Amino acid sequence: MAAGDIEEFIQQNRQLAERIDAYRSLSETEKHWKCRREFILRNLSDYQDPQLDSLLALSMVWANNVFLGCRYSQELLDKVREMADGIVVEDAPVFKTRDEIIKQQQRR
Repeated sequence: MAAGDIEEFIQQNRQLAERIDAYRSLSETEKHWKCRREFILRNLSDYQDPQLDSLLALSMVWANNVFLGCRYSQELLDKVREMADGIVVEDAPVFKTRDEIIKQQQRR
């Protein structure tokens, strides 16, 4: 689904959208939530009720990696990146590891 498709889907499925909106964290910015909601909606058909908690956890892993720079196992990151394929995050922050910062400073 493209971003426009997501908005159209939400308009046509208000009850589902309201259910999904209940999973928004109080600390999430509108930008952060819009992207995480898209992640959830894109993958919802693969994670029905008994597995919904897994989808919500995966959405948090993806969002925390993209917006906060949190690091996870490569296997988990590969999975959530594949699930998020096609989601456009505008002005995503760029994070450097401690090792990258030290190497950069040693070159000076």
